[in-house]
Amino acid sequence: MSIKARSKTEMPMLDPVERRAVFHEVNQGYDAPRAIFEAGRCLECQQPDCELGCPVNVPIQKMAHLIQEGQFEDALRAVKAVNSLPAVCGRVCPQETQCEKCCHLGKRFSPVGIGFLERFLADWEMEVGRISEELPELKPEKIAIVGSGPAGLTVAGDLARLGYSVKIFEALHQPGGVLRYGIPEFRLPNHILDFEIDGLRRLGVEIECNVVVGKVVTLEELLAEYAAVFLGTGAGLPSFLKIPGENLTGVYSANEFLTRVNLMSGYRFPEYDTPARAGRRTIVVGAGNVAMDSVRSAMRLGAEDAIIVYRRTIKEMTARIEEYEHAVEEGVQFHWLTTPVEIHGDDRGFVKEIVLEKMKLGEPDASGRARPVPTGETFTMECDAFVVAIGTSPNPLIAGCTPELDTERWGGLIVDEETGETSMDRVYAAGDIVTGSATVIDAAGNGKKAAAAIHKRLSGEPA
Repeated sequence: MSIKARSKTEMPMLDPVERRAVFHEVNQGYDAPRAIFEAGRCLECQQPDCELGCPVNVPIQKMAHLIQEGQFEDALRAVKAVNSLPAVCGRVCPQETQCEKCCHLGKRFSPVGIGFLERFLADWEMEVGRISEELPELKPEKIAIVGSGPAGLTVAGDLARLGYSVKIFEALHQPGGVLRYGIPEFRLPNHILDFEIDGLRRLGVEIECNVVVGKVVTLEELLAEYAAVFLGTGAGLPSFLKIPGENLTGVYSANEFLTRVNLMSGYRFPEYDTPARAGRRTIVVGAGNVAMDSVRSAMRLGAEDAIIVYRRTIKEMTARIEEYEHAVEEGVQFHWLTTPVEIHGDDRGFVKEIVLEKMKLGEPDASGRARPVPTGETFTMECDAFVVAIGTSPNPLIAGCTPELDTERWGGLIVDEETGETSMDRVYAAGDIVTGSATVIDAAGNGKKAAAAIHKRLSGEPA
C-alpha cells in the first residue's frame, strides 16, 4: 500500500503569542478532510500492534478505515464500545508512548495520528449531534462508584452499557475528578468534559456530588445497599519538598494551584473571586505534565517569567513531548539540573526568593533514571509564587477509616491486578488510588478490568 505522507497531518494550533495570554484550547482539532487524509496513512497491518498499545483496546485499525471512508458515526460507535471518554482521551492521552509508539508506520516515518483521529470523532459528534446508543434491559443489581475521575467514569460507562444501575458519589461540587481540577482549559476545556459526563447521564448513570465517602457515608453502608462498590478516589494528596519556607504565602502544591485555576475558576478572576497568585515571576519545581500545566497556567495568569526547575535533565522529564514543546513555544524557561533547597519570605510572610542548588547526574536509581547528585553550588532566584509539582499519593480517607482494606506502605490500595478486587468482599478499585499518579488512559484501562470483573461476578458472564 502506498503511503500518502511520511509525516503526521499537522494539528492546527493557536499562535503561541496569542495563546500565552488566554486559556483557550491550544490544539484546534482536525476538520474532516484532514482526518480522512490522516486515516488514509494507516497501513491496515495484518497485526495492528497499535491496538495492543492502547490500555482500553480501541479498535484503531477499524476506526481509521471507517474515517477514511467517511463513515464517522460507525467509527465513533466502534470507539465508544470500549472507551466512554473519547473526547478526553483524544486530548490528554500520551499516545506517543502507547498506541502510536507501536504503530508500524512509525518505524520509518511519523506514526498515524491516532489520538488526533479519536478526538476528531468526538468533536464531530458535538458538532452534528449526539449519536443514540441502545441499552440492554435494566438489571436488578445496583453499583456504587466512589469518585468521578477517569477510572470511575469508565467503570460507570461500561457497567451502564451492560444494563446495571450505576450511581457515582463525588466529594467535590462538580464531577470529573482530576480531569476537572487538574487539567487546564487550554488542554481540556470544561465544556468538553461536561459533554462526556452528560453522555454517561444519558446512559442512566446517576451522579451525586458533595458526598465524602468515609465521612457522610461509610463503605459498609454502601455495601448494604449496592451489589458492588468501586473505589476510584485518585491520588489527591500532594507531596512537598520538606524544605524550609514551604509554609510561606505564595507557596502552593500543584493540586491547590490548579484546583484554584480550574475547578474554582481562578482563571476568570475577578469574575470569580478565587485568585491564584502568579505575580511577575512564578517558579514551578518538577517536569511532569502537572508541572507543565502549572507553569503554563501561571503564564496565562500574568507571570512575565514562568520558570521550570528540575533536578534532572530534559532526557529524564516525564512530561509529554507535545506539552513541553508547547511550553517552549509560549516562552516558558527551563533550568535543568537544579533543585530548590530553601524558600525565603519577606516581612509579611510572602515568598520572595528561592535558594537553588545545582545538581549533576549519577548512577540510575530505583526509577531507572539517572540519580541527581548535589554539587554544593547554590544561587538564589526571586519569585512571587512557587508551585511544588513533584507528585501525589492516594487519598487516605477511605482506607484510613476502613481497616479491612489492605494498603501498600505508601498508601495505595492492594488489588488483584486482573480484576481490581480489594481485600474487602465486593469492593473493587483502580486508577491512581491503586497505582499512584499515572495517566488518564491507564486509569481507564484498569477501570475496564474492574468493570468486567464486577459484571462477571454478578452475572457469571464475561464482559
